[in-house]
Amino acid sequence: MKLFTKLTIIALVLASTITTAQEIAQWRGPDRDGIYPDKDLLKEWPKDGPKMLWHYDDLGPGHASASVTSKFVYTAGTTEEGTGFVIALDHNGQKKWQTEIGKEWMDNFDGTRSTPLIYGDKLYIISSYGNLYCMSADDGLVIWNKDLFNEYDGRNIKWGVTENLLVFGDMVYITLGGIKSNILALNKNTGDFIWESPGKEEVSAYCSPLVFNINGNSIFVTQTASSVIGLDAKTGSYLWDYPHPNKWSVQANTPIYKDGKLFIFSGYGKGSVMLQLADDGSSVTMLWENPLFDSKMGGAVLLDDRIYGSGDANKYWYCLDWNTGETLYSSDMLKVGNIIYADGLLYCYGTGGMVGIVDPATENYELISSFEVPYGEKWHWAHLVIYDKKLYVRHGTSLMVYDIAAD
Repeated sequence: MKLFTKLTIIALVLASTITTAQEIAQWRGPDRDGIYPDKDLLKEWPKDGPKMLWHYDDLGPGHASASVTSKFVYTAGTTEEGTGFVIALDHNGQKKWQTEIGKEWMDNFDGTRSTPLIYGDKLYIISSYGNLYCMSADDGLVIWNKDLFNEYDGRNIKWGVTENLLVFGDMVYITLGGIKSNILALNKNTGDFIWESPGKEEVSAYCSPLVFNINGNSIFVTQTASSVIGLDAKTGSYLWDYPHPNKWSVQANTPIYKDGKLFIFSGYGKGSVMLQLADDGSSVTMLWENPLFDSKMGGAVLLDDRIYGSGDANKYWYCLDWNTGETLYSSDMLKVGNIIYADGLLYCYGTGGMVGIVDPATENYELISSFEVPYGEKWHWAHLVIYDKKLYVRHGTSLMVYDIAAD
């Protein structure tokens, strides 16, 4: 009996440790595609919106979304003096710790840009001036940090480095935009150099990258100023590129991959393109283009071979056919913005400050329910997040949390 009890305790401790070590919270959900796994959510909201559980109003200016784990709610903000910080709140909205990450962008569209990445017991974030931090997700103590512009040949861009970091295997990736160190892979535990690629020698473009697997090959994809780039995710070997320029070299959306096809989209009237990858991922060809779907930084959602999201210069919300690029329908229900999905509904956050839900099965963008964001300042750019049946809405200086669980 004693032996059984000891073995049981050991098994429970190991299970708990493994679960904690593998917990990941990152940009646009578990797979970086805007799809959240929560179920049993409200299908309609009260007139004034779902119940607000709490709000935190001392973030300072910034555009980082929330990253939520079973223990903490993380985001990033900026002090009055222009210093960026990562903050951890408990699930009642009380601050647990705050760690500075150096000078932040205050010249225009002020504040922190990047959303913290939590990977097991570590948190990663990069500042708009190329300072990369790895810290303890539990208490915010810095494990290692790199001044990448000084250590490598990175170059900053018009509105500051904006990248939601990605970990794959033992590597954390950064698109630094240098001539030699255009794309960089560092050891996620130590910050040590692993590989670098010159890419197309273009500056970075606010893109948050993606890694996917095609027939056993791991492919890293990002966008620099005028190009989509594919690399071997493990070695950094150059595979292919495809031209995708726009007026301001802003490529702020994460591509979407499915079954050998890669969807690329950007704003300012550029629109979207579907690329077909070779069976081993070593090359691409263009399948179709759609200039209307020109989301600047609002992301997109893929459901049942349909792509949902908004335009930018084309100020409508669109639904496209994944296979043909045909525009199936569009709507001006809200100002353009960002989009996520959970439990049968699309959640849309317009730049005018309205949040709404839409049923994609109705084949239109008719709002079921909506509410106006009550707190915060300036731009409604941070992406929505859903975790444990709660909706997280960031508006500049404030983070608001709503109960969206069904009765």
